[in-house]
Amino acid sequence: MTLPLPPGDFHAYLFDCDGTIVDSMPLHYVAWKQALHEWGCEFPEDLFYAWGGRPATDIIASLNERHGLAMPIDTVDERRDALFRQLLPQLTAVPEVLLHIDDAFGRIPFAVVSGGVRDSVTASLGQLGLLDKFKVMVCAGDYSRSKPDPECFLLAAERLNVAPRHCLVFEDTDLGVQAAIAAGMAYVRVPSAFARSSAGSVPLDDGA
Repeated sequence: MTLPLPPGDFHAYLFDCDGTIVDSMPLHYVAWKQALHEWGCEFPEDLFYAWGGRPATDIIASLNERHGLAMPIDTVDERRDALFRQLLPQLTAVPEVLLHIDDAFGRIPFAVVSGGVRDSVTASLGQLGLLDKFKVMVCAGDYSRSKPDPECFLLAAERLNVAPRHCLVFEDTDLGVQAAIAAGMAYVRVPSAFARSSAGSVPLDDGA
């Protein structure tokens, strides 16, 4: 499977991290399930992927409301993150995205634009030896409005000193694609691990 790029004069590539650069979503789901099981909370896999791109603290708050629970948000989030870090040695890159990173590195500046916290994003990219490829990192805490708001992508473009219309976004979630569109940026849709495993092959959306 290849990821064709839309036509355009692109001066920067902006990548989501989890599920886009790193094939981490199945491992994240394992960590989520274990952390939530300790509080008797269910989190169906299809809902986990549907909520992709949302900050973890927002997800826990929504699960509390959905199930009538009172899980301590920070405690559950810290437990989830600790469980995920134990799984880091199993982490792999998304091959189709890695091809574009390897091809364009040194010609086009890159930014990571993630809803994850900086320590987690850094750990994932470091595990794969990719951290030094990214000139800019925009993570949770760097912006106030999460995807689908375009703030995070616009901040990355500003830090790279590249106009939004010359940025190409790589994203695996609906919220991320909506944020890219709202930022006035072209995008490449990366099929999620759930979609790939469910459908075998997934039509590619090149954002044209």
